[in-house]
Amino acid sequence: MSMKIAVIGAGSIGFTRRLMRDILSVPELGDTEFAFHDINAGNLDMVAQLARRDIDHNQLPATLTTTLDRREALAGARYVLNLTRIGGLEAFRSDIDIPLRYGVDQCVGDTLCAGGIMYAQRNIPQILAFCRDIREVAEPDALFLNYANPMAMNTWAGLEYGGVSMVGLCHGVQGGHHQIAQVIELLVNDGKSADAADYVKVTADEVDIVAAGINHQTWYIKALYAGEDWTGRLLEGFERHPGFRETEKVRIDMLRRFGYYSTESNGHLSEYLPWYRKRADEIKGWISLGTSWIHGETGGYLRVCTEGRNWFETDFPNWLAETPPTFTYASRSSEHGSWIIEGLETGRVYRGHFNVRNGHTISNLPEDAVVEVPGYVDRNGINIPRVGALPLGCAAVCRASISVQELALEAAVHADIELLRQAFMLDPLTGAVCTPPEIEQLVDDMLVAQAKWLPQWAAEIPAARKRLASAPRLGLRDSEGAARLPTRTVEEMQQERDQVRAQAMAADKANMTGDAARD
Repeated sequence: MSMKIAVIGAGSIGFTRRLMRDILSVPELGDTEFAFHDINAGNLDMVAQLARRDIDHNQLPATLTTTLDRREALAGARYVLNLTRIGGLEAFRSDIDIPLRYGVDQCVGDTLCAGGIMYAQRNIPQILAFCRDIREVAEPDALFLNYANPMAMNTWAGLEYGGVSMVGLCHGVQGGHHQIAQVIELLVNDGKSADAADYVKVTADEVDIVAAGINHQTWYIKALYAGEDWTGRLLEGFERHPGFRETEKVRIDMLRRFGYYSTESNGHLSEYLPWYRKRADEIKGWISLGTSWIHGETGGYLRVCTEGRNWFETDFPNWLAETPPTFTYASRSSEHGSWIIEGLETGRVYRGHFNVRNGHTISNLPEDAVVEVPGYVDRNGINIPRVGALPLGCAAVCRASISVQELALEAAVHADIELLRQAFMLDPLTGAVCTPPEIEQLVDDMLVAQAKWLPQWAAEIPAARKRLASAPRLGLRDSEGAARLPTRTVEEMQQERDQVRAQAMAADKANMTGDAARD
């Protein structure tokens, strides 16, 4: 069953190896040919050394090539994995720091809000360049599996303008699924000690969930355990849970007010809505510090990504000296990619949650939007059942974000300054914090700062510079944000080596080095 899988942005710290391990854990896929591509030769070489060592340790016939030439990597590929972060950490930093000067305090800034909108401006031209290369040199009907954010906008762009078969993949649904299992366990046992003889352990495998919505704003509309739907009792369970009631305050408040739990972390969710981060003196009441960036820390994801990249470069010799992992079918991760490939190649049925064009799947969301919904995979392809209508409030929250996504997508494709400004104005958090004149300057500031990653905006950026030079400056707040923690040095991280390594791996959702299209 030999085939070629190309990985674009393969210089990511651990994600590339994790996905390769998952694929090679399937016995029928052990002779897969991998082609790793990145524009950072150093990071690519380090990841390839680790990956080749892993293959050799597991005595597999799989092969691995690396290249700085994207088309060479894509040539003949049946599957393409996209792990890129366009603009790398430098651009990411401006996604967080420039909006802060206007009072827009983000935790992640990679999906919606000011940072997510600008991330789309950098990503979408490259997504379309990837699609062009896939059409021209990959296997006919190659499947493009996108892991890069902003997930919905990237996938929407590829489906609308890219001309390839494409699906977006995220692990947010799985994370919340495990939380729901813990909450049901708490409710089932109703105060019993975990040591009690009749204590009932509840695992995620025993809880059947249905989630539907849009990426990072997907709702658990069913949670079935022991023949009952526990959705109506989840609020009680989350409010009683000693950990979640402190770390998931935004998610619990949304559950309280809209009736359904959201898939995404507290920090992510807080920046997609107009209510929780608009006043600096109130932000700390909705987030949690000291446990994980994901609970709402200002610029938290940027901090751990920066620390993780610095740590990987320092710690690489130790990684290389460690005993390689043994690949087993039972120990593979829950990332959807390998399970989709297994289903398509072997016919074994897989059920997951995927980002796809809506069509008529969710009846009260726009048909052309990208939604995150249940799907089944086998030799016949990726098949999406009809979900029906979301609860009205949940659908309304999603539609607000979809409007921003559509405006940002069309702005990126056509370099339309009015559409870009409108996307910022209609973004829930940016619109809650900024006035229209402030938004105009914020857009200009970000276009100018990110000019080298925005080739489609080359004609507009000189005018943006002129506007900034001729008008009174509005974004002048000198603020590190309401809840920002300092980025640790390598020396400081040395004191907590094991914790830092785990954090680096957890933060490695996408490549921190970036990729650039070559026309």
